[in-house]
Amino acid sequence: MSESRIGIVTISDRASTGVYEDQSGPAIEAALRDYLATDCVFEKRVIADERELIGATLRELAAAGCSLICTTGGTGPSPRDLTPEAIRDVCHKELPGFGEKMRAASLEVGVPTAILSRQTAAILGNALVVTLPGKPGSIRVCLDAVFPAIPYCIDLIGGARLEGNPDVVQVFRPPGK
Repeated sequence: MSESRIGIVTISDRASTGVYEDQSGPAIEAALRDYLATDCVFEKRVIADERELIGATLRELAAAGCSLICTTGGTGPSPRDLTPEAIRDVCHKELPGFGEKMRAASLEVGVPTAILSRQTAAILGNALVVTLPGKPGSIRVCLDAVFPAIPYCIDLIGGARLEGNPDVVQVFRPPGK
């Protein structure tokens, strides 16, 4: 069996052109390396806030066998924030509970602007796509909130099995799964 693959997509006009260094993508990878007991290959991309490019990148990563694709950026209310629209263009089933849980977690830690976030999750083939905030410090808050459900969701959609690191996170699977 081949290694599990995870896609990480930083969506930022400025990071994609080198105006500043991407810190959000590495923050996602660091969190996932902590959470996972499964060895994974991380496919990382830094792209501009372009709706068609976002969709094409998600399709490419899903076709390459990524069972989990985490995006960062593009979920706010500004005119260039197009990640949720791109998700709807290419994914076939949205899972809004992920966004609800992530916004609630951010509000709990005192981020009043969490209500401006349009974070969500959706299914693209056998991949779960989860949109995360663009602020590196908020990434772990949001992943902490939803990661316990991610491996079982991926099981249900036919993706590669991901095992959690029980010293860091308690993954939920029904008994016998």
